[in-house]
Amino acid sequence: MCRFKVTLVGRANVGKSTLFNRLTATSTKRGRPPGKPTGNIKGNIKGKALVDDRPGVTRDWREGSAQLADIAFTLIDTAGMEAEASPDLASRIRQQTETVIRQSHLVLLMFDGREGVTPLDRSIATHIHKLGGRVCVVANKCEGGLHLTGIADGWQLGFGQAIAMSAAHGDGMGDLYDVLCDAFNTGLAEAQNTSTGEETKSGDGETDTPIRVAIVGRPNTGKSTLINRLLGEDRMLTGPEAGITRDAIDLPFSHDGRGFILTDTAGVRRKARISDMLEKSMVHATRTAIRFAHVVIICVDADEGLGKQDLALARLVADEGRAPVIAATMCDKWGGDKQKRKSLQGLSLRLDKSLGQMRGAAVVAVSAITGAGLAELMTGVADVYSRWGMRLPTARLNQWLAGRLEAHPPPLAPHKRVRIRYMTQIKTRPPSFALFLNRPSAVPAHYMRYLEGGLRDDFGLEGVPLRLLLRRGKNPYDTHNT
Repeated sequence: MCRFKVTLVGRANVGKSTLFNRLTATSTKRGRPPGKPTGNIKGNIKGKALVDDRPGVTRDWREGSAQLADIAFTLIDTAGMEAEASPDLASRIRQQTETVIRQSHLVLLMFDGREGVTPLDRSIATHIHKLGGRVCVVANKCEGGLHLTGIADGWQLGFGQAIAMSAAHGDGMGDLYDVLCDAFNTGLAEAQNTSTGEETKSGDGETDTPIRVAIVGRPNTGKSTLINRLLGEDRMLTGPEAGITRDAIDLPFSHDGRGFILTDTAGVRRKARISDMLEKSMVHATRTAIRFAHVVIICVDADEGLGKQDLALARLVADEGRAPVIAATMCDKWGGDKQKRKSLQGLSLRLDKSLGQMRGAAVVAVSAITGAGLAELMTGVADVYSRWGMRLPTARLNQWLAGRLEAHPPPLAPHKRVRIRYMTQIKTRPPSFALFLNRPSAVPAHYMRYLEGGLRDDFGLEGVPLRLLLRRGKNPYDTHNT
């Protein structure tokens, strides 16, 4: 990844996340010729960062690969400083922002050009002066002839002349390009304009892809605390307040030489309780994280066990075909090993009884406070990822199918017998199989469960969603007309 870091700082609702989405979306577009932008970069700015008119939407800082014309850099979106009503939470947000500023090569201090410089803007600027570093003032929302006012107001912050722009409309990108060029050319940062990606080549020429792991669960089940413990740093905001995490944040992580990308998500409540548009956007971001994950860790409160909402999340994970691991968090409250074993057995039985698609899923007791169970948790993630991508030889599958059919033939159907002629695996992730037979509609659900259970037991596919598809057709390798 490019080592040149640019951080967006300012009070709440000045357009930091909008600019982040525009610049990180631009970095994924191909065919843009190198050179200085003309001043307007129009286009779709839909991105990963949540954007809303109300203040304080962003809380955890987000990092992404950005590009402006021929300049590639790492862009960091931070929370609005002093945005929270809770003084304690505001203090934790400010500490995180200060840490990011110290690690940056360029800070873009943003304010609302339509409102002008406010006392809070001046307070933030004074604080950044104490931290040091290179700072450029950005007057945002300056579309419609407001750029002169924005530039004049920017002098009050003490960092020289401001640049006027509109992140929503793409105005002023040429001036921003000049600022980035100046930062590169003066040698204040080492820029490496190299392409980045999730895949890296190993020494033997094979592709080593990081495992994408989404961490989901109800509010206050310890998701962010668990991630902080795995990373070994206070990367995500945590606290007793419910719903601190609002956005889905991707975080690179390594364990035992294996690469992972952890995605922290917002806590999901029951659908009937969700009416606010922001919370709907948060739930949508969580569902998207599940959809693009390889493995999903479902965090449940160790004391409360699997509730209806936990099972609903597990069902969503199974429906999306993702590989699940159940993490019973806050297990340090348990009395001893005997209670631990009993509680884990109860969770497994509840899951197997309520959701057959996840029969045999790993259930791990973890504590982010003591670190107990974290190694076992990541081992479980790697194991279920391996099973999730398993491919079985066709010959072996059909030998297995013959034995299953002989032990338990399909039930008799009216007028004509059901004949399952052939079976093959058509894809992995999740393992999906096609059975070719003469009467697909005549196979009852309980017989499909029999075959699915046999696949799990005989091929070690416990805890992995399976797909069995019935297709009318003949075995292409069968020369006899049956």
